[in-house]
Formats: sequence, C-alpha cells, structure tokens
Amino acid sequence: MPIVPPFDSDGLLPPGDYELSFDELRQSGLVRGGGKQNTDSTWDAVWREHLVGGLEILARQLWQVGIREIFADGSFVGDKNHPNDIDGYFVCDL
Repeated sequence: MPIVPPFDSDGLLPPGDYELSFDELRQSGLVRGGGKQNTDSTWDAVWREHLVGGLEILARQLWQVGIREIFADGSFVGDKNHPNDIDGYFVCDL
C-alpha cells in the first residue's frame, strides 16, 4: 500500500497525517502524480519537486533547533497541477 493514498474524487487526500521521509515524498503521487493526473500533461512534477526542495531546507533548519513535528498542507497536498507553494506548520514549545 502506498505511503500516501491516492486523491479522492474531490482531489483531496483522505483525512490523516502521513509520515514520510523527503525521499518518500519525492517518489509519492504528491510530486510524481498519480491517479487522474497521470494522463494530465499539465501536472507539474518539476515544480512540485522544487517546492519540496524548499520545504526540505526549512525542515533541516527547524531540526537544528529541535523542532520535529513539521506538517505540509494546502494545495500541494491536493490534485492542483501547479500549486503556488506548500502551506504548513510546525509544533514547538514556547
């Protein structure tokens, strides 16, 4: 079973958290495409890979200060062909 399930009929992931390494994220349908976007020539895997690169830079900086719970969200985790960015948040102590 894939780590990231396919999008539902509304173009969304099923509710839940999906823990992935950056390598797993890059190989997932969120970057490579899957489902209906496999036949859609506008699915922008190159751009999505670029966004993941930025997320990885941020995550590595957060890891250096002890933040481990980092969540990606927004249109990146839906079936939008070219999301503008990756929304997200992290959990930290004050």
